[in-house]
Amino acid sequence: MPRLEAGHLRRLGIDTGHEYVVYLNRDSPICRSEGFGAHSRLELRVGAQRVLATLNIVEDGLLGVDEAGLSESAWFSLLPRADERVIIAHPPSLDSLASVRAKIYGNALDESALHGIVRDIVGNRYSSIELAAFITAAGGDRLSIEEVIALTKAMVQTGTQLHWAQPLVVDKHCIGGLAGNRTTPIVVAIAAELGLTMPKTSSRAITSAAGTADAMAMLAPVDLNETQIRRVVEACGGCIAWGGAMNLAPADDKLIRVERALDIDSAGQMVASVLSKKIAAGSTHVVIDVPVGPTAKVRDQAEAESLARLMQQVAGAFGLQLRVLISDGTQPVGRGIGPALEAHDVLAVLRNDPHAPADLRAHALTVAAAVLELGGVASADSSLAMATTCLETGKAWQRFQSICIAQGGMRTPGKAAYQQAVLASQPGRVIAIDNRSLSRVAKLAGAPAAPLAGLTLDAHLGETVAAGQPLFTLHAQSPGELAYAMEYVSRHSGIVSVEVSA
Repeated sequence: MPRLEAGHLRRLGIDTGHEYVVYLNRDSPICRSEGFGAHSRLELRVGAQRVLATLNIVEDGLLGVDEAGLSESAWFSLLPRADERVIIAHPPSLDSLASVRAKIYGNALDESALHGIVRDIVGNRYSSIELAAFITAAGGDRLSIEEVIALTKAMVQTGTQLHWAQPLVVDKHCIGGLAGNRTTPIVVAIAAELGLTMPKTSSRAITSAAGTADAMAMLAPVDLNETQIRRVVEACGGCIAWGGAMNLAPADDKLIRVERALDIDSAGQMVASVLSKKIAAGSTHVVIDVPVGPTAKVRDQAEAESLARLMQQVAGAFGLQLRVLISDGTQPVGRGIGPALEAHDVLAVLRNDPHAPADLRAHALTVAAAVLELGGVASADSSLAMATTCLETGKAWQRFQSICIAQGGMRTPGKAAYQQAVLASQPGRVIAIDNRSLSRVAKLAGAPAAPLAGLTLDAHLGETVAAGQPLFTLHAQSPGELAYAMEYVSRHSGIVSVEVSA
C-alpha cells in the first residue's frame, strides 16, 4: 500500500471549510502507481486517526514529488507527529451511496438505508458532491412522511442525546429566513422565571447576519459543554447556549451547509433538521415559529399550513408535543440586524426601555405565551397576561441576568465605530422590505464575523418618510467594510421600497 513518511507531510494553511483535502504533486509516485487523479477520494491514516479526503493535484513548485499537503481541517483531524507515518490508500466502498442512487431513481428508503446514509455523513465519509446528490434526491416533496420520520430518527441517533430529570422540558424554534427576530433570550427568561425548564441550544449564523448564539455571545458565554449546561439549568431553570459544542444531530449542520449553497430547503429535510435537534436536546414540548412573507423562507399561508401539518405528524411519531405559530414575516422583527445590534434590542425589551422595539417585544410575548400554555403553567386566556406581567415587573430581566452570570458572566455589547445612514430619495410610504437583501447588506458590512457590524432598520412597513430621512443605518468596524456595503446598496434599489406620496 502506498506510503509517505510523516516528515513529508506539510500543513499548507488552506481553509477548505469542513471538507478534508489532500494535495499531491502531479508526478507523485502515489498518483502514478495508483492512478489517482484530481477529485479522487483517498483514505489518509496517521496512527489511529483516519479521514477520507478529496485529492487536489498541484503542479511543480508548491510540493515535491515525495510530499503531501493537508488542508487545515485535515491537518487538525490527523495531527501528525514527526515520528508517525501516513498511509494513503483507496477508500473503503460506501454501501450507503447505493441507497442515494436508489433515491435518485425514485425508490423509497427504509429506516436502515437512511440510518446508513446519515451515519456516513456524520463520519465525514461523504464529499460535498455526494452530499449534494443526497440533498437533491431528497429535495422538493420526494420524501414521504415515513422517510421524514426515519431521517429524523437517524439524525437523532447518530449524535449526543440529552436526558433530563424533569418530565416536562420546553423549547422554541424559529425556522428562520427573517432578519432580527431575536425572541429566544426573552422567551427563555420568562419561561424559566415562571417555573418551566428550558435548556435552549441555538445555532450560530450559517448564511445570516447573526444566529441566536451569535447575539447571545455578546451578552454571556455560550460555548458550554453538557456539564456546564446542566449546572446552569439546575441553578436558573434555563440557558441559551451554542448547540454546536454539544454534537446534537451533527448531520444537520453538514447538510445545511450544502443546502444553503444549492439554495435548496425542502420541507421534509427542514422538518427533520428542526425536530431532530429538539428531540436530541431532550425537549418534550416545543413551540415552532413560522414567519410567512414574500422574502421569508416560507412565502405564503398555504405553504406554512402544509409545513405545520408535516411537523405535527413527525412530532407525534416521537411523542413530542408541538405547537406551530404562523407569524408575520413581511419585515424584520426589531431594529438591529447583526450580533451586537440584536443584543441591544434584546436588552432594551428586557429592561422595559420605553424606546425598545415594540414589534420584538410583542412577538416575544406571543411566543412566550404559547410556551407557557403548552407547558401547562397558564391557560390560553391568561398566558399572554402572565408573560407580560413577568416582563413588566422586571422579573424576566432579573432571571436573564442570573442566567448570564451562571453561564460565565454578563457582558455589555459595544457599538461599531463607523456608521452611515441610507436615506430616502423621495417622500412617501414604505410599501416593501426585502429581508434577504437587508441580511446581505448586514453581512457585507461585516456581520457576523465583525460582531458589532450590521444595520439598524429606521423605517418600517406602512410608515411615511420624508426625503432625506434614514431608511436604515449601516454599522461597520472598518471603513473598508462600510464602503463595500454602501457600494452594494448603491447598485441595488428596492431593499426598502418607498411609494411616492400622491
